[in-house]
Amino acid sequence: MIVCICRRISDKTIAQCARSGMGFDDIQLELGVATQCGQCEGCARALWSECSPQQSVAHISREVAPHQAMAA
Repeated sequence: MIVCICRRISDKTIAQCARSGMGFDDIQLELGVATQCGQCEGCARALWSECSPQQSVAHISREVAPHQAMAA
């Protein structure tokens, strides 16, 4: 899906840049996202935030039932 209509930048491009470690400012300089009309900035920043490597990932652990722990 196209996020930035002015520069024809897709969500895939923004996500790829974010996953590679680029900051949002770097993406703006490199691609021009949110530098013309500004209507895409909120969506682009949210997408960057979701795909950014510094975004924490939930850790899911499986609890062991007491009767299983004793059997082990």
